[in-house]
Amino acid sequence: MQAFLDIFDIYLLEAVINGILLGGVLALLALGLNLIFGVIDVTWICYAELVMIGMYAMYFMVQVYGISYFIAAPLTVLLVAMLGAALHYLVIAPLLTAPPINQLLATGGVLFVLQSFATVAFGIDFRNLGIRLPVLSFGDMNFSYARLLSFLAALVGMVAVYLFMTRTFTGTAIRAISQDRQIMALMGVDTRRIYLITSAIGGGLAGLAACLLVLQYDVHPFVGLSFGPITFLICVLGGLGNFIGGFIAAFVFAEIISLGGLFSDLEWGYVLAFAFFIVMMFIRPAGLLARRR
Repeated sequence: MQAFLDIFDIYLLEAVINGILLGGVLALLALGLNLIFGVIDVTWICYAELVMIGMYAMYFMVQVYGISYFIAAPLTVLLVAMLGAALHYLVIAPLLTAPPINQLLATGGVLFVLQSFATVAFGIDFRNLGIRLPVLSFGDMNFSYARLLSFLAALVGMVAVYLFMTRTFTGTAIRAISQDRQIMALMGVDTRRIYLITSAIGGGLAGLAACLLVLQYDVHPFVGLSFGPITFLICVLGGLGNFIGGFIAAFVFAEIISLGGLFSDLEWGYVLAFAFFIVMMFIRPAGLLARRR
């Protein structure tokens, strides 16, 4: 019996650590979406499809054209950042004064356009980057180097965004607009420029997430469905636009998914995460860190 408990404790600890590693990438995804909503007050339903485009960019640069992963990664971040800026300029900016439902429908339309484009251009085949990373063994526990690398890179990305937001004039302007966009416009701040920069940063974070996720997932036109809904739910649970709430919610969801996979399988982990979200919407409908009235 004691031997069984010891083995169970090892598996439990392994699942908890894997949940933490997964939470770092989910927090990175939620940060980009929360940043855009907090500043521009628009939810990009198509955010995960930007990640999908970034994963395809990584695949073709590394696997087809033979570019080093460490050179392809910053190029992909730049590409998706430009795509985010283009999305804002072409789709979001003309709808800033439109009702929120129009904005949601527009970004939902972009979602289907990007999926259809990827299907026509690249087909529906599953493509793999072809990079095989070793497994780190620690005692009787095993951890993927891909997840460890993704977790560390996600932390570096989040710290870089934090420093940008707190140590630069543009970052300060972004935070100020997220708190009161009307007053900042009256004070002479070019809100259109700040919105465009914010969209580029959000796209860049999606590009960084793509560089990390392509090490763990095959890329195909519908890969965004694997983490798009969970990212949106994380943002809602944390409170849309609340960076700290989204960070906490990402790790809560990741632990539920990881522990659910320990007791059953990974699909049941996602079922438990969605069930937890539904329950929390009854208890804290405005988000985890919302103030009670």
